[in-house]
Amino acid sequence: MTREEKTSAIAELKEELGSTPFFYLTDSSTLSVAKINKLRRMCFEKGITMKVAKNTLIQKALENEPESKGYSALFSALAGPTTIMISDNPKAPAKLLEEFRKTEERPLLKAAYIDSSVFLGDDQLKALTQLKSKDEMIGEIIGLLQSPAKRLASQITATGTKIAGIVKTLEERPQ
Repeated sequence: MTREEKTSAIAELKEELGSTPFFYLTDSSTLSVAKINKLRRMCFEKGITMKVAKNTLIQKALENEPESKGYSALFSALAGPTTIMISDNPKAPAKLLEEFRKTEERPLLKAAYIDSSVFLGDDQLKALTQLKSKDEMIGEIIGLLQSPAKRLASQITATGTKIAGIVKTLEERPQ
């Protein structure tokens, strides 16, 4: 790889990884070409970008980013062959890995970067599949906030119904 090619690859990685809040670093080194193609097809179907890159290029692309992003915690995972999975959904790659590994033993999760949180190691895969998306969290919060209002509204209507029933009973009562 020439210097210009390396510079171009670093710039491309920096743009892709710096602009997404969710990406996974995996090891798919022992998979055959047919299995890699199957994995790529699954990634494409689920809207996940998959690419293989050299660890040194990944590290160079990430080390120039602001310290507040916390990319430095990922550097320990940059050893051996690395496949990057980029997605708009934080748990889509984890679900895909879990599904793919029902029949295969790889790819292994090296690390995941989710909104400035770093998950290191393959043992974190289960936790990543259970993450809630931003929309799911907002929906739950709205549901919790609406719950007291719904109860209050039902109490008010129930009280109104009770009062109407009492008034009707009193009207029908002989005097």
